[in-house]
Amino acid sequence: MADGEDRSHDGRPINPRVSRQGPERVPAPPSKRARHPIVIVGNAIFTILLLLAVAAGGGILYGSQKFSETGPLDRERAVNIPPRTGIRDMAELLRREGVIENPTLFLVGATILGATDKMKAGEYVFQKGASMESVLETIIEGKSIQHSVTIAEGLTTQQIIQRLNEADVLSGPIQKIPPEGSLLPETYRVTRGTTREQLIQRMSAAHKRLVDEIWARRSQDLPVKDINEFITLASIVEKETAIASERTRVAGVFVNRLNKRMRLQSDPTIIYGIVGGRGTLGRGITRADIDQPTPYNTYTIAGLPPGPIANPGRASLEAVANPSRTNDLYFVADGTGGHVFAETYEQHLKNVARWRDIEKQRGPQPQSQPIAAPQTQTPASPQQKQKQDFPTFAGEKRKEEPKKEEPKKKATEKKKNEKKKAEKSGEPKQGEQKQ
Repeated sequence: MADGEDRSHDGRPINPRVSRQGPERVPAPPSKRARHPIVIVGNAIFTILLLLAVAAGGGILYGSQKFSETGPLDRERAVNIPPRTGIRDMAELLRREGVIENPTLFLVGATILGATDKMKAGEYVFQKGASMESVLETIIEGKSIQHSVTIAEGLTTQQIIQRLNEADVLSGPIQKIPPEGSLLPETYRVTRGTTREQLIQRMSAAHKRLVDEIWARRSQDLPVKDINEFITLASIVEKETAIASERTRVAGVFVNRLNKRMRLQSDPTIIYGIVGGRGTLGRGITRADIDQPTPYNTYTIAGLPPGPIANPGRASLEAVANPSRTNDLYFVADGTGGHVFAETYEQHLKNVARWRDIEKQRGPQPQSQPIAAPQTQTPASPQQKQKQDFPTFAGEKRKEEPKKEEPKKKATEKKKNEKKKAEKSGEPKQGEQKQ
């Protein structure tokens, strides 16, 4: 044992390092500040907020997964969301239609994404198993189902209005019936709920654009003085044939007759003069109809009627603007749905005779109901006094009323005089031309 080394009372040396450390420290009692009620409440609030944040994060994660997962639709479905439908009603409608299961989650998702002001009414197609996210995108994009409303060429304005009123995809009344010949026949794509007045305005604007375009590049020697006469002649051509390849030639016949100051003698003008916008007689044309003077009957008036007799399509407008350059003055049905044309009255009579042979081979034909699009039209034969039936425009039948028998000598002289007169003027009697 070295000298000077400290020892305990029992003789064991004392470690000077240990002795210098002193006694162990006792933890300090909590401060009065930590025990303050405000601190305790603050800690509780913080803890609650933390828990809420965790819960919210978990909820957002869960909601996000539900929002993008496969939906309940077991097949493709179309749903119409009416205009001015609120977003809550919209979500409920989607639930009733089986598109979504949770309208509340759908609304929350739309709100978080800032889409509530972008959701549009309309008719939409939702795919099988569409997620809420996909459903919301479809409604935001506004890609509504497009429906076709087809208006056939050659309908009168009154007939067009009737078809628009029958179209259940359209809504609302038509405030004012447009003028005859001012609507463009076409297939229009519309969404459900489009108003009839809106479609009428579209048809009118489309007609004006097209007519102005075609009128600007018309032949400069046409025997029409303004756009109204141009449309009027196109409407007659439209009613005379449904064969696209014939329209320019039919237009050429009428242009030639106008230039020669010959009457047009078109059956559709007879019908329009009698029934106006209704468009069809519902029966055959008779001799009395042919002889009945009206402002539209081109058997009794010279030149063009005062206005269109239907709404012509693009092809007929184009045909009148640039008709075929021929010497044709007549045309008659050829038995195939088309027509055969002639430059002279004699050739025309031969064509009529061939048509009569075709009629005889076919035998009696039942009278068909008027249809929307024109088909064929044929003239009456001046030699036949007995009652005759033959097809005219729109598949109708025209009935020639029998005339009283004349003495043989008087009838022969009358026939010779009529033939001489026709040869001199180059124009057939009423009923001999393809009207």
